[in-house]
Amino acid sequence: MNTAKDPAHSARVLTEALPYIKRFKGKTIVIKYGGHAMVDEALRSSFARDVVLMKLVGMNPVVVHGGGPQIGALLKRLGKKSEFFEGMRVTDSDTMDIVEMVLGGQVNKGIVSRINGQGGSAVGLCGKDGGLIRARKMVLKPGPAASGAAGIDLGHVGEVEGMDTAVIDTLIRQDFIPVIAPVGVDAAGQSRNINADLVAGKLAEVMAAEKLIMLTNTPGLLDKDQAVIGALSPPEVNTLIKAGVIHGGMLPKIRSALAAVLGGVASAHIIDGRAPHALLLEVFTDVGVGTLIKRQPAGQGA
Repeated sequence: MNTAKDPAHSARVLTEALPYIKRFKGKTIVIKYGGHAMVDEALRSSFARDVVLMKLVGMNPVVVHGGGPQIGALLKRLGKKSEFFEGMRVTDSDTMDIVEMVLGGQVNKGIVSRINGQGGSAVGLCGKDGGLIRARKMVLKPGPAASGAAGIDLGHVGEVEGMDTAVIDTLIRQDFIPVIAPVGVDAAGQSRNINADLVAGKLAEVMAAEKLIMLTNTPGLLDKDQAVIGALSPPEVNTLIKAGVIHGGMLPKIRSALAAVLGGVASAHIIDGRAPHALLLEVFTDVGVGTLIKRQPAGQGA
């Protein structure tokens, strides 16, 4: 039987979703949107519909987006090489101009248009708007084997020093869906390129969000045998980082998720953004998808 056209199947799906709709009504859910889900047209439309549905059933989704592939593509066309260190893009002055143009213009407005095209009411922001993101320069500390002690200068890369969510709170009260580009400004007025995972995690913490959901290009966090790790506690996360199981571009995601959970967010989820409707599967179903991070040890509690 084709379950897509089976009324009984549809009824079961709605019945399963009902307790989650009730549980999360009025709750803030911060969604980090990035990876393949941003460049595949079918997935972009699917994501927009999912966010609109969440809003229509009473949740308050807040979208923080990346744009690494789009930035990288434009840099390549301009003959500039992309450099990364521990998942962070090294950003000189010229690259910062490109980052602002791509994130605040092309990517942000594209997401807003798709959400609005699916019947939602989205508003695009960057961290400069309403003093949303106060940034400071990020300098990564060298590892034990590195020479020198000055740290690694990433250029115009920043980290979140503080947030003022007044503009987001106002939009939510008016039933808008905020869509945020992760560009902040420091005390000197300098624009800072901030990793979207870091912004999403900090925003979830500051807003006391119910959930932080990160869409990625993997099925979730993978162990050394490339199997998905279903659930982790903070101590288990730290153990995997020390063991080198978590590395590269996954580090900012995991560190942000961990900090958010320790800062009061009920749960953080790292899910496969390549799967159609991954967002709805995580929020509305009993099984969920990807990797869950909660304060209590894995397997204890819902």
